[in-house]
Amino acid sequence: MILRLLHAGTAARGPLGAAADDYRERLARHTRCEEVFVKPSKQKTPAAALRDEGDRLRAAVRPRERLVALTPAGEPWSSEHLATRLAAWMMGGEPAICFLLGSADGLDEPLIRDAAERWSFGPLTLPHDLARVVLWEQLYRASSILRGEPYHRADQVR
Repeated sequence: MILRLLHAGTAARGPLGAAADDYRERLARHTRCEEVFVKPSKQKTPAAALRDEGDRLRAAVRPRERLVALTPAGEPWSSEHLATRLAAWMMGGEPAICFLLGSADGLDEPLIRDAAERWSFGPLTLPHDLARVVLWEQLYRASSILRGEPYHRADQVR
């Protein structure tokens, strides 16, 4: 199974880019990981930009990938729930799970509707570079939970 992140924007530089890359590389020791950036839109209105970016993201989706939209309107998943989802995806024979992260204006609504699942990092507004870090860290944590590694400790302060 492949874990892919499709993002409308460019790769971060500096500490957040390094942190996202570090977690993705840790996860890649056990699971194939990919990150694809599509060119952000230069449309003048947010609605037009969302449609344009939505088309670009949709064009980058491969056949049979399970789409997971990262959206504030999604379900908030705990790390343990994500581990359960990850195990189900792996056991279900999914060829790839494709996480969709929009630009500063979000994701195109039809793309969100077409996603098999919608995941929210909570009500906070996160910079997209930080959202990348959260995604890769949580996927790494979920993978560690499934392998019984000590990275995730149930007694940690939450």
